[in-house]
Amino acid sequence: MPRTVSDGGEALDAEIASRTSSHRRTDNGHQPGYKVGFPPKKRLIDEFTDAVKETFFADDPLREYRDQPRYKKVLLGLQHIFPVLDWGRHYTFRKFRGDFISGLTIASLCIPQDIGYSKLAGLLPQYGLYSSFVPPLIYALMGSSRDIAIGPVAVVSLLLGTLLQNEIDPNKNRDEYTRLAFTATFFAGVTQAALGFFRLGFIIEFLSHAAIIGFMAGAAITIALQQLKGFLGIANFTKKTDIISVMKSVWENVHHGWNWQTILIGASFLAFLLVAKYIAKKNKKLFWVAAIAPLISVIISTFFVYITRADKHGVVIVKYIKRGINPPSANLIYFTGPYLTKGFRIGVVAGMIGLTEAIAIGRTFAGMKDYQIDGNKEMIALGTMNIVGSMTSCYVATGSFSRSAVNYMAGCQTAVSNIVMSMVVMLTLELITPLFKYTPNAILASIIISAVLGLIDYHTAYLIWKVDKLDFLACLGAFFGVIFSSVEYGLLIAVQFAINSVMYLH
Repeated sequence: MPRTVSDGGEALDAEIASRTSSHRRTDNGHQPGYKVGFPPKKRLIDEFTDAVKETFFADDPLREYRDQPRYKKVLLGLQHIFPVLDWGRHYTFRKFRGDFISGLTIASLCIPQDIGYSKLAGLLPQYGLYSSFVPPLIYALMGSSRDIAIGPVAVVSLLLGTLLQNEIDPNKNRDEYTRLAFTATFFAGVTQAALGFFRLGFIIEFLSHAAIIGFMAGAAITIALQQLKGFLGIANFTKKTDIISVMKSVWENVHHGWNWQTILIGASFLAFLLVAKYIAKKNKKLFWVAAIAPLISVIISTFFVYITRADKHGVVIVKYIKRGINPPSANLIYFTGPYLTKGFRIGVVAGMIGLTEAIAIGRTFAGMKDYQIDGNKEMIALGTMNIVGSMTSCYVATGSFSRSAVNYMAGCQTAVSNIVMSMVVMLTLELITPLFKYTPNAILASIIISAVLGLIDYHTAYLIWKVDKLDFLACLGAFFGVIFSSVEYGLLIAVQFAINSVMYLH
């Protein structure tokens, strides 16, 4: 009599149970469980190959190229290098409207900031504007972030200026100083691009978040103290950056070095800028008030100085900004001689700090808009823009947090906002730079002070104290290292604490 389906099922279940039982049973009749076998032994070269693959190619970057026709592989390769070829196909007028408004808004913020930051780097004012023209164009083609705004930033400008002035006095050898700045920018770009190409972005993770918070806060205070020269109208000011030397220099000039007209201009507009930031913080819809406040300050203060001729009464002015767009500078980069190694060393340090800041900003805003950025693509994009920038009279550019925040609040949709900003800067260089002649240095000092105050993140520092005392020690070490010694020593302390943390965890 043939078995039914249910009979067959019961027989099959019984057979499986019998086999399973026999596998579990050992020689002495006990049933301790399953035995786990060992993986096959690998050769040393195979283990090394697997470790390299897991470290550098865990995401299998060539996966999408497999089984594709040649033309498709070429297209995918171009889209990988130039993401604009991908998202540009879906670009609409509605997106352009948001990008256009955002670009104009961040341009109004970047123009006065760039002039001030170039002075912070020890360079002539036009180099700051140059650095907001070419690099943003390159990034718009190659970057993967929709919100990041590219240009010079305070911390990198101060770091670069400090390291360059340790090698060359810009007042005595202006041309050599500028050439060394281009050389450092070139090697900063090479460092950034190499990290992305060889997928070594994890290296920047060794700089702990706590150490970076402390370093940024210390750098912000150092930058603000450096601006006292322009804010108070002091002619003879110390070249050192530590707080003791700066305050000593300020006190020594209190009777004869301070200029009351300069202080009046600086204090008035600093109050205006801080009130504008407060209004924007309280009402997010009024973000544009803080964004255009620096440019309004420059226009009003320049007009005031011009009609009163305050420059004849001790108010120091910008005087001259070279007109025209970026001249080529590839022939000015040091590829031989003693300045080659100096430029390389400075460039690596500035490139790493710029890269850390840009990646942090990109990830922050990507998380807020729920999209992903490719860290390695970002490094290649940032590196390429600085390499090209070094050949077009730019110094190290990276992502600016203040401008990126304004870009985000203004409703940017894509990196086209960087292109719009770049075009406005180009028109400024071509048409209106002579109008900045009577801009007082005090207003640039006020703009920088108001901008860097946002780098002091005491809320996060307090949270670090509550969560991890060792991390807070790293934060304090980097902070005090910057304000009581120098920017490079503060950075060195931050790196040392990061290395110690890794060794402690292991």
